[in-house]
Amino acid sequence: MRILVTNCNTTVAMTEEICARARAAAGPGTEIVGLTPRWGPESAEGWVDSFLSAAAVLDLLRDLDEPFDAVVMAGFGEHGREGARELLGVPVVDITEAAAHLACLLGRRYGVVTTLERSCGQIEDNLLTAGVAEHCAAVVATGLGVLELADEPRVWAAVTAAGARARQAGAEVLVLGCAGMTRLMQTAASSELGMPVVDGVAAAVKLAESLVGLGLTTSRVGSYATPLSKRRSWSPPPGGHREQ
Repeated sequence: MRILVTNCNTTVAMTEEICARARAAAGPGTEIVGLTPRWGPESAEGWVDSFLSAAAVLDLLRDLDEPFDAVVMAGFGEHGREGARELLGVPVVDITEAAAHLACLLGRRYGVVTTLERSCGQIEDNLLTAGVAEHCAAVVATGLGVLELADEPRVWAAVTAAGARARQAGAEVLVLGCAGMTRLMQTAASSELGMPVVDGVAAAVKLAESLVGLGLTTSRVGSYATPLSKRRSWSPPPGGHREQ
């Protein structure tokens, strides 16, 4: 089985970290291949970054050279999930949705610990679209930017503090709300906080393996029907993009 894992930003080091976690979670015989968007934001933090990231990831997915059995989208709360499901003929698993579904199997209410405050509303909307928002007790920001997540002691302190606030809000399970947090040890975090901790990358990989193993893929009835045949302009022309 081959699973493609797409980063939502252009930071290659983060793609490598995400794929390392995906490989650790994957079962024997599963090959993990990571891809980084050719263009887009270096980190996704906010609506502009998210929509730009979605377009860049879809651009990446529309002309894959190799066959894959499933795709994992490793952007927590980012847009593009529905478009990828229209575009591809294999299961597409988003880490936000995957983590929330698994959390709902472990406790009545879950909390999400994420990066900056500006990402909280976007994550709440994403959970609502996925149909899992009802059981979310809180989305709590750590105040750390995505590119600051390499500082492990600082991240650990921020995540455990935010996780404690989520527990006070009624969470019985904690979800790590950024793929860049995937390096945190779930078992250690669970012990520290006294409740299960779900990493979206690992959750998505295991769900993708299950869907492939069961021979299931995205329905083509209604919402995720194959895109209409028409002329579309995709990538910006060489030298035609602007950096801000």
